[in-house]
Amino acid sequence: MSKIYTILLSTTLLYTGSFSAATAPAFGNMPVLEQSNNKVQRFYPNPATQFIHFEFDPSVDKSYTLEIYSFIGRKMAVAAVNAPRTTIYFNDAYYRGLYIFQLRDRTGRIIESGKFQVVR
Repeated sequence: MSKIYTILLSTTLLYTGSFSAATAPAFGNMPVLEQSNNKVQRFYPNPATQFIHFEFDPSVDKSYTLEIYSFIGRKMAVAAVNAPRTTIYFNDAYYRGLYIFQLRDRTGRIIESGKFQVVR
């Protein structure tokens, strides 16, 4: 039942749109966010296998956090954004599928969000 639910949710997400701004390929399949007001400048590789890099705008407040969620809403990782680049390494809990990232300010408000894929 949960497998059918996951497939249904991922199909719905793929056909209904994205959580982030429009992307344009910069170097092959590495998306670059086009709008200058975006705080997450790049996240790559996408699809990811063992890790994913996030590059932030230099104006990002150091109190921001980056949270990673599985497609069913399970919090997978939380990282403080204290450098222009953050890498999230995947442990055995990351399975093949879609994941959602959220950049949050110190009050917990979502500043930006997006999705990426893990293939293992």
